[in-house]
Formats: sequence, C-alpha cells, structure tokens
Amino acid sequence: MNLANLIDGGSALIVFGGTALATVMRCGLADCGITLTKLMQLGQRQFDADQTRAELAVQVQGIRQDGILRAVPRQLGDREFDEATDALIGTRSVAALLDRHEAHRAQRMALADRAVRTLAQAAELAPVFGLAGTLVSLSQLPADGLARGAFTGAISMAVVTTLYGLLCANLLLAPLARMVERAAQAEEEARQAVIDWLAAQVAGAVPPRRTPGQRPALREAELV
Repeated sequence: MNLANLIDGGSALIVFGGTALATVMRCGLADCGITLTKLMQLGQRQFDADQTRAELAVQVQGIRQDGILRAVPRQLGDREFDEATDALIGTRSVAALLDRHEAHRAQRMALADRAVRTLAQAAELAPVFGLAGTLVSLSQLPADGLARGAFTGAISMAVVTTLYGLLCANLLLAPLARMVERAAQAEEEARQAVIDWLAAQVAGAVPPRRTPGQRPALREAELV
C-alpha cells in the first residue's frame, strides 16, 4: 500500500477546514475557545489531591487546636478550596464549605460539558464534509468525456475525502471528546474525596447551628 496516495491537500482542506468552520458557526467562538482550553489541559495535571490534602491538614490542625473562631484562612492557590475554607471559617458552618464546593463543581462540569458537546458536534460534521469533498471531486469530471487522468484523479480525491471524514470523526474528534469527559470526571472524583475528608476533619470543631427560637442546651450543673 502506497501511503503517499492518501495525502491530498485539497481533501484535507475541505474536510478539516470545513469541519472547523462549521463547528465555529454552530457552537460559537466561546464554546470553541473553551474546547481549545480543555484540549490543552489534557496533558497537564490540573489538581493534585495529595498536595492539597497535605496543605489543608495544617489548617485542620490549627482549627482543632485553637478552635474555629481563632482560625485564620490560608491561601492554597486553588480557588475552590480557598473560597470554601474562607466560607467555613467565616460562617463557622460545614454546610457553607460544601455549598462553595458544589458551586465550583457545577461551574467546572458546565465548562467540560460545553467542550464535550463541541467536539461531539465536530465529530458529526466531519463525515458530512467527507461526503461534500466526494461530491466536489466528482463535479470536476469533464463534461465532454472522461479522460483517464481526470477520472483517476477525481475518484482518488473522492475516496480520500471520505476517508478523511471518517478518520477525523472516529479516530480524532470522538476520542478527544471522551478524553475531556474522563479527565473532568477524574478531577471531580479527586476533589470530592478531598472535600469529604476536610468536612469530616472539621465537623467536630464546628459548633452546631441552632434554629431560630431554639434554646441552648443546659449544662449539667444547671440541671442540679
């Protein structure tokens, strides 16, 4: 098999260029920008659970020793955990910690979903432009007769554009969509494990919240 026959600049332009343009027109520049960002992050480690847990352990120790009222928020460099621990200390409520985590989780998943949808849309469009390239190549056949060279070139381009569309969709775009989805799920699982650990560690140091009108529990000395 001669692989050089599979290289065709015109076919590549029709399939890849057409797919890219149609994806931008359908999904918009914002979603395409988010998608590019997610793709560039695939080879990077976005969240280090062990390091974050180790840094939080120092703050947990301070809360346990000095109490939640004297605790001083520490900046870890992770926006979610910085805001979550600020909310925990500021409101003295584990619920506030979990609420901030949930807000950030929802935002991250929304961005990941937009990137996955964009890549899935592009994967659907690629075979369409492969077919379009086939039609374009066949339209170049001479109307006054089939010269052997023209016929061979048109059929070659028709086959290559169809192949490019299928390969682009099934070996590039669809796998990239799944990679973005798996990376997002893995990060959320790691973050959830750390936030669950943190909530369990500080639960005993956070005073229980009373409902309006509820009297504080009497101490044992007051009951005698």
